[in-house]
Amino acid sequence: MQRFSAEKRLGLDNFGKMKHIFPLIAACLLWSASQAQQPGTLTGRIAATDSEAVPYATIVVKATSCGTSASETGQYRLSAPAGSLVVQVSAIGYSTEERTVELRAGELRRLNFTLRPETAQLDEVVVRGSGVGRINKSAFNAVAVGTKQLRNSTKNLSEALAMTPGLKLRESGGVGSDMQLLMDGFSGRHIKIFIDGVPQEGVGNSFSLNNIPVGFAERIEVYKGVVPVGFGSDALGGAINIVTDKHRRGWQLDASYSYGSFNTHKSSIDYSHTFENGLMFNVNLFQNYSDNSYRVSTPVEHFLEDGSTSLDATQIERVRRFNDTYHNEAVIAKIGAVDRKWADRLVFGMTYSHMYKEIQTGVIQKVVFGQKHRKGHSLMPSLEWSKRDLGVRGLDATLTLNYNHNVTRNIDTSAYRYNWLGQKKYQNGKLGEQAYQDSRSNNANWNGTLTLRYRLGKAHVLTLNHVINSFRRKNSSSAGTGVSEADAIAKVTRKNVTGLSWQFTPSQRWNISAFGKWYNQFNAGPVSSSASGTESYVRTSGSTSALGYGAAGTLFFLKGAQAKLSYERAYRLPTNEELFGDEDLELGQIGLKPEKSDNANLNLSYDRQFGRHGLYVEGGLIYRNTRDYIQRRIGTYSGNKTYASYENHGKVETKGYTVSLRYTWGSLLSVGGNLTRTDVRDRVRTIAGGTAQQNLTYGARIPNQPYLFAGSDLSLSWTDLFGRGDQLTLSYDNFYMHSFPLYSERLGSSASKEVVPEQFSHNASISYSFGRGRYNFTFECRNLTDAKLYDNFSLQKAGRAFYGKARIRFGSDTGRRSLKRHDAKAGHRRPGHRKGGF
Repeated sequence: MQRFSAEKRLGLDNFGKMKHIFPLIAACLLWSASQAQQPGTLTGRIAATDSEAVPYATIVVKATSCGTSASETGQYRLSAPAGSLVVQVSAIGYSTEERTVELRAGELRRLNFTLRPETAQLDEVVVRGSGVGRINKSAFNAVAVGTKQLRNSTKNLSEALAMTPGLKLRESGGVGSDMQLLMDGFSGRHIKIFIDGVPQEGVGNSFSLNNIPVGFAERIEVYKGVVPVGFGSDALGGAINIVTDKHRRGWQLDASYSYGSFNTHKSSIDYSHTFENGLMFNVNLFQNYSDNSYRVSTPVEHFLEDGSTSLDATQIERVRRFNDTYHNEAVIAKIGAVDRKWADRLVFGMTYSHMYKEIQTGVIQKVVFGQKHRKGHSLMPSLEWSKRDLGVRGLDATLTLNYNHNVTRNIDTSAYRYNWLGQKKYQNGKLGEQAYQDSRSNNANWNGTLTLRYRLGKAHVLTLNHVINSFRRKNSSSAGTGVSEADAIAKVTRKNVTGLSWQFTPSQRWNISAFGKWYNQFNAGPVSSSASGTESYVRTSGSTSALGYGAAGTLFFLKGAQAKLSYERAYRLPTNEELFGDEDLELGQIGLKPEKSDNANLNLSYDRQFGRHGLYVEGGLIYRNTRDYIQRRIGTYSGNKTYASYENHGKVETKGYTVSLRYTWGSLLSVGGNLTRTDVRDRVRTIAGGTAQQNLTYGARIPNQPYLFAGSDLSLSWTDLFGRGDQLTLSYDNFYMHSFPLYSERLGSSASKEVVPEQFSHNASISYSFGRGRYNFTFECRNLTDAKLYDNFSLQKAGRAFYGKARIRFGSDTGRRSLKRHDAKAGHRRPGHRKGGF
């Protein structure tokens, strides 16, 4: 009994102790259960085999309801249950990839994917850049130009754009000359320019497409006609978006120098470093210099010893340009952070640029200057911020802000008049070759862009975009004439464009987008109240608003075949230059009305790879019905001086088509061409509303517009020719343009018509790269046949010219991509190759 009692007491005592342990065990079990139910998070980047981002890829966790889509930059973030997961990633044009991952409860796990393009072959890799593919496969009539193959050339961004089907670059001369882009019958300011989605209107002449090197961009996106809401644009003819490389890892250095004909020097240095903790900085410097001393053919006014002059318009002489020096310099610095909890990207930037430009001619070549020049500078601080899943899963936000202060001085104070031989003649006390001035234009330009993108499930995306732009110009003079009556009145314009779109993607075979845009503009500035139009200036102001809308859709109906259809009721608000001029050779018109147009585009394309053989065929139809078309005219005004001006033209109809074809054979051969024809017609029947007076130009082509042009190119490339990892490339391209009239074809006799002549130009280059892409040398010949080339009436471009360029590249990933491509071609991976750039 005692023994039993002792054992009993022992058990009761242990139980008494354990009763305190049971709650602890239960709490542990509950905590373990809660942890098993707590999800983890997957985050990462979807990229192609060339390390470029694959935007809008679909990410799903198999056997669950978890899924999301990647952003435009290829980034994704996804909550998923803890455990062993199978993650699947798919995207149009890429093979589907799956990976198994163990995800712990509450864990933040980074999981990157690399997708292989469906066109890639093991024996000879043919990779089309993911950025190019995304734009080509969108619902909008859009293409993209990758710059990777152009970075060894001496081209600038505008020259790279000229390679796009349907797009023509119009330059008034050599390096740094005024330029316009022509796209599907629209030109100049009908086409809006963006850098990373930020509008470039009002940034000044010292930082423009024709003086920025091609290496500044990762790719160039070209939207024809209908423009996505995300740009917040009032474009009528289309939009061009310069996309820079925002996904660099480690450090990179890219430097180049080129020298060529007419004492032309170009150089650039680009250094960037992104640290493992997400901190980054980037410095980009570039400069251009040229005497532009090429020869032109023109009648020459001779200064005789008795003080008189002699000019025979039928006698053509070949003379050298002597007052056309141009140089510009720019520094772009950025610092910030990427891939942080509070921001996927937060970057502060500062851009400074400077420009000096001598002015050789007026708007036509017979007007020649000897001392007239222009100079200016620009300072632009900026901020860019983006965040995925901002407060709500699926809500992405992007904000950009920039302020641009640019100053331009137009100087024309010479007491002499010059001829094309460089001789000068005293003007008997008159100052100024065109109009006496030493004016200073202070331009202040604010721009803000906010984009919100919300993903509803896997098939729906809503996008809201708002752009605000404010421009103010104040003029002053150092010519001793005081501030003029007109210059005393500030020139102001403010724009607001708001857009909302809905995108529906039920499958990878088709998708549609519908959108609406609201436009508003306020303008104020000086207007003459006198009969002469040159005095008694008063301040006038006005505002306008409009509502536009449209839709776009695409269908992949056969393997490799795609159809696109888009329509938009679009408005284009007058630009600063059209409203206020350039205070020199361009006259503004503050009373301009916005252009409005019905735009429609149909595009068919076929893109297939048959082993090593690649075939790409594309054709497009365009239609534009435009009212209040803003037209640039050249005319003679007060003092018998020639200027350009702007006016609204009642109704213009545009019809046209583009065709392009390309064939590739592995990485050895690429040959292709494109042709564009547009028919832009005057559709105003009577001169004034309510009258029966017939418009003589009804049904005629709009003058001073190229309407038929074509180009083709051929390149041959050999790898491992003299050593492992080297590459030799031979390239040839040409361009044809049909003649077109300066004034309406219905007016005047055929003998007196002034036309821009038919022309055919040829270019060739040879490039050699070795050291796994680290060292690159290029030699180019432009205008091989020394043809007389004109983009604008009588303004002759440079003849035959030669250029050489040297470029080096170093970085933490330099050479590795070359090795991967080489090893894929060879069917093996090189063991033990070095990780660094050296």
